[in-house]
Amino acid sequence: MTPAAGTPRPKYRMPAEWEPHEATWIGWPHNRSDWPGKFAAIPWVYGEIVRKIAAGETVRILVQSKAHEAKALRLFARAAVDLSRIAFFRIPTDRGWTRDFGPIFVRRDRPKREVAVAGFRFNAWARYPDWRNDDRVSARAAAALGLRRIRPLVRNREVVLEGGAIEVNGRGTLIATEECLLDPVVQARNPGMSRGDLEAVFGSTLGATNVIWLGRGIAGDDTHGHVDDLCRFTGPKTVVLCREKDPKDDNHRALEANRERLASARLEDGSRLEVVPLPMPAPLRFDGIRLPASYANFYVCNAAVLVPTFNDPNDRAALGILSELFRDRPVVGIHAVDLVWGFGTLHCLTQQQPAIFSGKGSPALSPGSLPGRMASRYIPDSRRASPCPIPYRRSARS
Repeated sequence: MTPAAGTPRPKYRMPAEWEPHEATWIGWPHNRSDWPGKFAAIPWVYGEIVRKIAAGETVRILVQSKAHEAKALRLFARAAVDLSRIAFFRIPTDRGWTRDFGPIFVRRDRPKREVAVAGFRFNAWARYPDWRNDDRVSARAAAALGLRRIRPLVRNREVVLEGGAIEVNGRGTLIATEECLLDPVVQARNPGMSRGDLEAVFGSTLGATNVIWLGRGIAGDDTHGHVDDLCRFTGPKTVVLCREKDPKDDNHRALEANRERLASARLEDGSRLEVVPLPMPAPLRFDGIRLPASYANFYVCNAAVLVPTFNDPNDRAALGILSELFRDRPVVGIHAVDLVWGFGTLHCLTQQQPAIFSGKGSPALSPGSLPGRMASRYIPDSRRASPCPIPYRRSARS
């Protein structure tokens, strides 16, 4: 943990996920190699996710083409998705993990209320070769919305950061793992950048001047330690931390070590965290491969908290714990056994766009009030898109 005493208050901050959203971004699935042998089931899982999110906010969906958009619309019509809350963006992607390559939004209240995009780079977790389309998504989305894009730099170098590698409480504290962001050899995102370099970027770009460093992530995680699979804020002073009671399980020692770190951690105001244990499902394997199944990969949207479930006895316990912590919206389980074969679930697929106004019921932009048009329009590499989309409106019969 590194509080930055005397640091000037940043202009922008990354709001907590439970703060009001204007929209959620998600990429419609298309890369069959993410779910080999299981891809047919995946669009239907996405359809259920979109239906739940659209009950409370706009869903902004990245598609490859007009034909790709049409496939999504046909599924939405059958799945009873509210099409008035859907906006398509024809921005090509390599894969579907929007949390990691999509725009990370920040907000400021002075001198005027404004949402901007933190322009981090993406290199496919320093692991996979297919990343160049995904790396362009953040800039294209910012251009499409007419938003300022902030370029975090360290000694004139751009910074690589995935959304799943960080967790914030919106008040100035950020949690990350050393395994993911500081390992100099395995999946090194920013070779040569130090702990202090990254902490300075978190403060100046995300408004996080207090960083809590955990150790390792969970078994089966191909990102090499994303925090959103093990520890999540559920309130300004409360986190859930996954706990594995079986001492023989690969996750036991790492999660216990992280629990010890949190016990001595401090928040931005110097107070202690409340740490609530969240069970792990039994080890989930497919084709002999351990998968990163975790209840911590939930997503908080305006209308609900969506929690991955795994046909496991601990599903009910996890849903109960999260229901006690999120009293202001329902906690809903989403079957994720097929989804996790892609090495991620609900939080990995989604990225929130905060409302310009922070209070519920405040005059944030409503879906019908967005200027410009972008639905059913492809964005070529060589030019910027129009300022902001309107939702794609179509009868469920068409």
